[in-house]
Amino acid sequence: MKLLSVRVLKWLAIPAVAAVTIYWIRFAPVAAIGHTVATADVSGETLGTGTLEARLAASISPRLTGRLTAVLVDQGDRVTAGQLLATLDDVEARRHLEAAEAGSTAAAATTARIRTDEARAAAVLKRAQLEHARAVSLADSRSVAESERDKATEQLRIAEADLARGRAAIAEAVQAEAAAARQVALQQELLAHTRLVAPFAGLVARRDRHPGDVVTPGSTVLHLIATEEIWVSAWVDETAIARLAPDQPARVVFRAEPDTPYPGRVARLGRETDRETREFLVDVRVDRLPANWTLGQRAEVYIETGRRAGVVALPPAFLFHRDGVSGTWVQRDGRARWQPIEPGLRGATLVEIRTGLKAGDRVVRPAVTGASLDGRRLTAP
Repeated sequence: MKLLSVRVLKWLAIPAVAAVTIYWIRFAPVAAIGHTVATADVSGETLGTGTLEARLAASISPRLTGRLTAVLVDQGDRVTAGQLLATLDDVEARRHLEAAEAGSTAAAATTARIRTDEARAAAVLKRAQLEHARAVSLADSRSVAESERDKATEQLRIAEADLARGRAAIAEAVQAEAAAARQVALQQELLAHTRLVAPFAGLVARRDRHPGDVVTPGSTVLHLIATEEIWVSAWVDETAIARLAPDQPARVVFRAEPDTPYPGRVARLGRETDRETREFLVDVRVDRLPANWTLGQRAEVYIETGRRAGVVALPPAFLFHRDGVSGTWVQRDGRARWQPIEPGLRGATLVEIRTGLKAGDRVVRPAVTGASLDGRRLTAP
């Protein structure tokens, strides 16, 4: 008899446990987080992630192979256009320049000497012309023999040839002098290349070399950037292309300061989409930089693509999707009821609700992620 009573109790306990379970699943109040719907201004934003870059940057490198004798600036220093930044050993370059200058001086002296010879040849020719004219006149009057006239003619031809030779020598000397001058100019330029100067005013972002290092053309000594225009080159999904345009306002949030947005504007849009990620570059100019910043620093940009004033708005946390339909739970008679809605402009903190809700409605979401609220009684949200 006792054994039968135990069995009966067990059979009775099963429905009781089931009833309690069903009650807690279907009818017991659940905790929820509530929000009263209101009207607000909504700003639509498109998100992009990228790095801080300088629009104008230059790698300062030598055009000659040589040893650095001095690096006059360090990273973080500001420089002006034309400022001397570093120098190479210039002893050899100066010697080449001195040799070229000596050659140029010698070429100029040679030209001057040949010009003197040319002037002498011109004077000799003039005298030969007079002698020839006199001899021809006398020969015509038979005052002198024909041989005297022939001799004068020969002297005239010799004088003409000497002058022609002198003029040719002058042309050669002028060419040699010009070549020597070009060599001087070349050596002066090579000497100038031992001095590395700033091509524009800016900030030394990085220093790669030190005095005593041997550098070659193309090897970076300093990395210089212009600070007038610093921007974030951000990758944005291609679906946002139609909503973006230059000069749109934006917020820039650096990961080092996630709670401090910095103002900016779209500077330019990229014209090529990455074929793997389906994203394209958008350069967002930063109007004001943090006190400490670095090139390559990661940041998120929020580009304003539209604005709606005085519309019904909802925080994104209260927006859900069911079977491809957007909706939320509305509190009615102490219970949560599913309400389809039509979202509009999406911002960082609010989403425009076009239909389905009105100001004053009370919406809820589960206090526990993943919990269902369908038809459930709610604790006071």
